[in-house]
Amino acid sequence: QGHYKDIKKENEKYEHYYKEQKCFDISQFEEFLNAMKQPLPAVFRITGYKRHAKQLLKNMKRNHFEDLTELKIGDDTVKPPVPLSWYPDDLAWQTDLNRGQIRKVPQLQNFHTFLIAESESGHITRQEAVSMIPPLLLDVHSHHKVLDMCAAPGSKTAQIVELLHRDENNSIPEGICVANDKDNKRCYMLVHQIGRLHSPSTLIVNHDASNFPEIFIKNDDGKDILLRYDRILCDVPCSGDGTMRKNTDVWVKWNQANAIYLHRTQYRILLRGLELLASGGQLVYSTCSLNPIEDEAVVAAAIHHCGGAVELVSVSLPGLKWSPGVSSWRVMDSDMNWYDTHDQVPEKKKNISYSMFPPGGQDVMEAMHLERCMRLLPHQQDTGGFFVAVLRKKKPLPWQKDELKCEAEVVEKINLDIELLVANIRGSFSIANDLKDKQPPLTTSASNRQAPPRKKRKWEPGFKEDPFVFLTSEDEATSSQIVSFFGLKDFPVNQILSRTTNGKKKQLYFVSKLVKNIIENNINYVKVINTGVRVFSRSANTQNDLECEFRLVQDGSECIEPFMSARVIPIKICDVTKFLLEDQPKYDELSEELRDNLKNLAPGSMIYKYEPENENADVGCELLLCGWKGTFSSRLYMNNHERMHFLNMVGVPV
Repeated sequence: QGHYKDIKKENEKYEHYYKEQKCFDISQFEEFLNAMKQPLPAVFRITGYKRHAKQLLKNMKRNHFEDLTELKIGDDTVKPPVPLSWYPDDLAWQTDLNRGQIRKVPQLQNFHTFLIAESESGHITRQEAVSMIPPLLLDVHSHHKVLDMCAAPGSKTAQIVELLHRDENNSIPEGICVANDKDNKRCYMLVHQIGRLHSPSTLIVNHDASNFPEIFIKNDDGKDILLRYDRILCDVPCSGDGTMRKNTDVWVKWNQANAIYLHRTQYRILLRGLELLASGGQLVYSTCSLNPIEDEAVVAAAIHHCGGAVELVSVSLPGLKWSPGVSSWRVMDSDMNWYDTHDQVPEKKKNISYSMFPPGGQDVMEAMHLERCMRLLPHQQDTGGFFVAVLRKKKPLPWQKDELKCEAEVVEKINLDIELLVANIRGSFSIANDLKDKQPPLTTSASNRQAPPRKKRKWEPGFKEDPFVFLTSEDEATSSQIVSFFGLKDFPVNQILSRTTNGKKKQLYFVSKLVKNIIENNINYVKVINTGVRVFSRSANTQNDLECEFRLVQDGSECIEPFMSARVIPIKICDVTKFLLEDQPKYDELSEELRDNLKNLAPGSMIYKYEPENENADVGCELLLCGWKGTFSSRLYMNNHERMHFLNMVGVPV
């Protein structure tokens, strides 16, 4: 921290570069530069879009924001947090404080404790404001197959997972989020971030994004087909010169050579993403750099290379201020020489490639509509610097010949089907029979194409993961015990896995149908780091009369409860509070109604379920709390951060 404070926030080369590059309104340059030198305000968002999130927001305002009014730090009065105007449902908030102040100022201790507990339990994410924008622009729905190509540390990935779970009536989305990172160690940052969200529809993998492997799934006919993604986030490695407000060492380290070095990698990752994208799908390309060599140059080169198969989409968020992308830029080498075209570059400068320059004249560049790219500047809304572009794939890329052929087959068949329908309606049976004879046998389609043979790729080095082993008929004793004890109805037991092949299974994880499909058909070709939500754990209780060896886990309560026809006990807020404040309250301390519900329940694991009595209830959302019923008492099974979260939910100050 001391080192960062001593850094002089000046860099003549940086200032010269952006003044000359003119990639935004230069009349605002001093305002831009002054904003870059200020500390970045702390921003956080409440996880999810459910009633649960809105209840937490209500209690946060009441119990914490009121304490921040009239607060003074030194001679300065702290402004209360304000919602980000462009983020849906007031679920993202910006404070007038930086992270250091929140940690160190005594008056903020309760607020700091609240943020830590909610962050650890997955209900609040501290995240830079501009990094929240790409997932919102992806427009993710619960049925979408989403790939995050460069996912670590995972805050954007977490947003994607939240968007998959927007439907409150479906705890198991049909879609999936595949989160990838090349760095094996950073993959475990993803495990922590995504693990907090308790989703059965995520898969963390470890591959080079520019050479991301094809993933195969089996269709309903049992054929291997290629997985194509409806949405892809391509948040590529970059020079990070938009992050100077939080990463102050960039002031010292900034050099134009960084952008030159990274451009090719960024371009390769974007092209691979466009290959993996389904026709009609959308890809968001983003960087935390403002350098056009890393931004518009990469996007323009990809659009040009894809020959009309890809287009930029015009997007925005209500309340968000941004500057349009540029359609002209120059390239500067390490000696600070400027070049307008690649023809001007000396032959010895082999690190400067064609793709770094605008790929055509004025007409070509205007047709690309690079003004649809979004440049987010720090002085516009007190944020970091950022670049975002949304691309739509209109059809397979020119070199994806098999997919082009498949789409042509589909179109031909649809046209003939329409003609056949019209002929039948008009009673032209002879024409209809002729059309039937013309119909081609449709053995393939763009989404249902038999996959070509594949080779195993070299995996990134790193920790060797335990196996992913699904329950089989050999585990009948375990599965039937669980199904019977918890009264599971129509529960897909075959989607439960463990991470061991030897000895007793201690932890059981649940995954969606699509995740299982991917794991079973790609286990030797895709390096899977983590997946699933923990739903059952072998009980450490020593009671001899237990009917089930496994207990429910709080992480998986939302997934498992809809299938349970037994051991779900209704509970009132007064009893919820008592359980949260006391580790093991006696039966006679509980309400009479709850004691009656527990009276005939066999010892073992269960779920307490609170449901609001009416729309005006102070706690207006459903709460699920995993518990244990003993012979003479009952208790909750959750860690301290989860306990603190539920206390925050019921409005009890911690």
